[in-house]
Amino acid sequence: MVIELRADVVPDVMLNQLFKHTALQTSFGIINLALVNNQPRVLNLKQILYYYLEHQKDVITRRSRYELAKAKDRAHILEGLKIALDHLDAVIHTIRDSANAEQAKTGLMTGFGLSERQAQAILDMRLQRLTGLERQKIDDEYVDVLETIDYLESVLADEQKVLDIIKRDLLEMAKRYGDARRTEITADLGEMNTLDLIADEDIIITISNQGYIKRQTPENFRKQKRGGKGVIGGSGKKENDFAEHIFLASTHDHILFFTDRGRAYQLRGYEIPEAGRTAKGMAMVNLLPIAKEEKITAVINGKSYGDAQYMFMATNKGTVKKTSLQEFQYVRKNGLIAIKLDEDKGEKLISVKLTSGNTEILLATRNGMAIRFSEEDVRDMGRTAHGVRGINLTYGDSVVAMDTIEDPACEVLTVTELGYGKRSAAELYTPQTRGGKGKINYNVTEKTGAVVDMSIVKPTEELYVITGAGIIIRVDVEDIRQIGRITSGVKIVDLNKESGDMVTAICSVEPAETVMAAREAKLKAAEQ
Repeated sequence: MVIELRADVVPDVMLNQLFKHTALQTSFGIINLALVNNQPRVLNLKQILYYYLEHQKDVITRRSRYELAKAKDRAHILEGLKIALDHLDAVIHTIRDSANAEQAKTGLMTGFGLSERQAQAILDMRLQRLTGLERQKIDDEYVDVLETIDYLESVLADEQKVLDIIKRDLLEMAKRYGDARRTEITADLGEMNTLDLIADEDIIITISNQGYIKRQTPENFRKQKRGGKGVIGGSGKKENDFAEHIFLASTHDHILFFTDRGRAYQLRGYEIPEAGRTAKGMAMVNLLPIAKEEKITAVINGKSYGDAQYMFMATNKGTVKKTSLQEFQYVRKNGLIAIKLDEDKGEKLISVKLTSGNTEILLATRNGMAIRFSEEDVRDMGRTAHGVRGINLTYGDSVVAMDTIEDPACEVLTVTELGYGKRSAAELYTPQTRGGKGKINYNVTEKTGAVVDMSIVKPTEELYVITGAGIIIRVDVEDIRQIGRITSGVKIVDLNKESGDMVTAICSVEPAETVMAAREAKLKAAEQ
């Protein structure tokens, strides 16, 4: 049978699917329980072969002893018959002069030194055995029996001959019942797990404000110019819901989810259900053991760990915390505590980033303020610690985004809720001491609306902008104008003013073409 695949199908994945869902590969369990010296034992393959041979040796030995006893018994009888034939006239005279069979038997035993069984065999002998031909048969049989006795005694005295008999019997059985092998024994290909059934593909994961999640392929979103209408990418038809998080991953990646209540959960990329652009996806409560009112506020792709050593967290109240990655090495199904929050004051976890230990942190607030400081100002704390102050907020303000600055040439991209945004050089945000009020990041006006998100970007990246109505626009970062800190930016997405639609989140990623080219180059290098 030949199965022809499309060009976009991975052969190994299809083969593993056939192994799992058809009878092409079948697994069954065996318990090698056997009685050894009258005691039950579970044996491995070597032990099974050893005890089987021991059993066969015992069988051959007992069979040889039984056959030897029969041969000796027959030789004994034949010796008596030979004596009778050698003294035929005297034997006939003794039998004829006896009054009965018992007297005849006694006369033969005393007169010729026969045993009782030999005497009885002579009495039972038919007259035709007295002919010359029959007498020769008795002599020949006696010689054969003696040879058999010698052979059986040699078998019982030599273990190698016992093994030769076992080998001969097995070869005879194989010749009689065996046929050509229908299977092939090859090198172990390894145990098949769930990942073997899933192709390693790039995916875009979207999480809505009301906790619905789905994955899509990057091809679902066509690239547009700044100011375009975008395409529907997220909320489906669920009323008052909107897309809030979007990020690039692969189906094999470990995805860490952090909730606003400071807990961490983990899923694989393929465990997230795939859906179309207009579908709402699956509720997070059906995938993770989170409360109905609990929200996902930060997501970390496990593949992006690299040289990172810490998880750096920020809350809406300006608190920051640094925790070692080792604390999140094993995430239980029911989650882990990532940070202790002051829930009485409405504190919520808003962002989590990977850091190396000497990374610079940038916090951005809703009212257009930002502060840049070194993470070295924040000591390493345990998972259940609360953290320290990262920025001193004014009344009514809150932190909306956090990102890390590792390249001095990077840029700060800020987007407002009414679809305006701008790029500013990171060098304009001079480092300060943790806990200060920060500097102006954005000139917030009635036209632009409050700051909704901020991200550190490169001109070569692509930007995904998500609105409350589930509209997603994909633009090149370099299409967004680079201007100073205290400005109002340019329009990035044309919102539907009649419906009151607003921007809810942004996500900057490397172009899919760049990611795939890097992956192919890495694979080629590994093959070489």
